[in-house]
Amino acid sequence: MITYNSPSQLSIEEFKTPFELKLKSTNRWVKFSSLLPWDKLANVYLCCLDNKMGRPSIDARIVIGSLVIKHKLKLSDRETIDMISENPYMQYFLGL
Repeated sequence: MITYNSPSQLSIEEFKTPFELKLKSTNRWVKFSSLLPWDKLANVYLCCLDNKMGRPSIDARIVIGSLVIKHKLKLSDRETIDMISENPYMQYFLGL
């Protein structure tokens, strides 16, 4: 099963954190999220997957965005996961 959510996510004003923190629209990850062609990147990624075999996939935007974060910040896999779990701007970038 392949999953992908369209990049038409919540606006920055609608995105809520557990502490009801308002995110700044000037943040680099918020700006970067609007620059990437998420649909095109997802199509390239999804064309390599089989919809009939294997376990359900992780959303394409999360996979692609996580790789972008990892390589842009030169992080290990574990550091990437930790960074995303701690940073609401990165969570917004991934469409969470």
